[in-house]
Amino acid sequence: MILAVTVIVSMILANALYVAGEFAAVSARRTKIREAADGGNRAARWMLHVVEDSHALDRYVAGCQVGITLSSLLLGAYGQAALTPVVADALQDASGTGQAAALATGSLIVLVGLTSAQVIAGELVPKSIALQYPTGTALYTALPMRVSLWVLRPLIAVLNGSGITLLRLLRAPAEGHRHIHSPQEISLLIAESHDGGLLSDREQERLDRALRLSLLPVRRLMVPRLDIVGAEESWTLREAQEHLAPHRFTRFPVYRGTLDTVVGVVHAKEVAQRLAAGDFDRCVEEVMHPIATVPESMRAERLVSELRRQHSEQAIVIDEHGGVAGLVTLEDLLGEVLADPRPPRADEAGPETLPDGRIRLPGRLRVDEAHELLGVIWHGDSDTVGGMVSERLGHIPDPGERVQIDGVEIEVERADDVVVHSVLAWPRPQVEEAAR
Repeated sequence: MILAVTVIVSMILANALYVAGEFAAVSARRTKIREAADGGNRAARWMLHVVEDSHALDRYVAGCQVGITLSSLLLGAYGQAALTPVVADALQDASGTGQAAALATGSLIVLVGLTSAQVIAGELVPKSIALQYPTGTALYTALPMRVSLWVLRPLIAVLNGSGITLLRLLRAPAEGHRHIHSPQEISLLIAESHDGGLLSDREQERLDRALRLSLLPVRRLMVPRLDIVGAEESWTLREAQEHLAPHRFTRFPVYRGTLDTVVGVVHAKEVAQRLAAGDFDRCVEEVMHPIATVPESMRAERLVSELRRQHSEQAIVIDEHGGVAGLVTLEDLLGEVLADPRPPRADEAGPETLPDGRIRLPGRLRVDEAHELLGVIWHGDSDTVGGMVSERLGHIPDPGERVQIDGVEIEVERADDVVVHSVLAWPRPQVEEAAR
């Protein structure tokens, strides 16, 4: 009886080892294991090879699955053979039932008991521990797993090869295990880290904004054409200083004739250095540098690589008709990630809550930035509040015109023949209640 209990406990512990090893290997953070490996931990060095090589991780997981299967089969077969007669004899002595009935009942009792012990002690507990402490569990199970992989390597090779062959017959990709996550999964991980206290509200917002760059077109980040301040290529440096000094920008696009023909960019610092050296009559075109061009539909995540490829820190945004739609810089991209919106123009105030509960919104305010103020996300072809109002009305509105957009009442406050400058909005009720 002691031997039977020892074997059964050993099989349950072996199952727990393989379960913990599998969940820890696929959950452990590679950076944590690398830190331990750099600190001289031998188990971490071996595990680092496993988690960094998809094929090695695939063999590791296969070894765990083979170990779980073998330990479960041995537990069931040996446990039934060793314990069923003992339980059947006890039932016969206690109740006087027949041998056949006692064996059937004893077999059922042993099956339920072994299954419960296996699920609780061999599955649920080690899985929970591995998910809570993946790095530590992976390192503690590294040595026995290494031995198991060496012992089971022929069986693992046969089973893995069979599985790959079957996948090929089914025309399914036979890829190894890899630590990859979709943007949606990463967003969920960020939310969980925030809920667990590892990320502040500000950090979560920045990370979420960085993930959204894959969906954000460049036109959402650009300075619109109307706000671009540039220099004519034929101006002298003295003329350029007179025109550009009040704007306090560090770089200015250089155009030929109109802003639809941008030919380069000039640095304010270089202009100042040339003027200090006495080059008052030198033309702007002689000191300008090339400027990048990008389509307005380009996703923001590609902007950095494109600016690097074209050796520029800003780019002219071109619309679908080949005209200049705006100007985008690395600072605009950084401001989007850091949740640091561009300050309003001198002639245009930011959002303002009025005493009667209405909200004054600049017409140039981005629709996604107005979401928290209005309590609703507007969907349409326009990127700004003013553009959305004009889109819904079908024309450039006059001051005083009203329109309801997704439950939000909008009144045009200021507008001209070209653009809506500001609107007054009645936010949705839930936003008003939250504000109180």
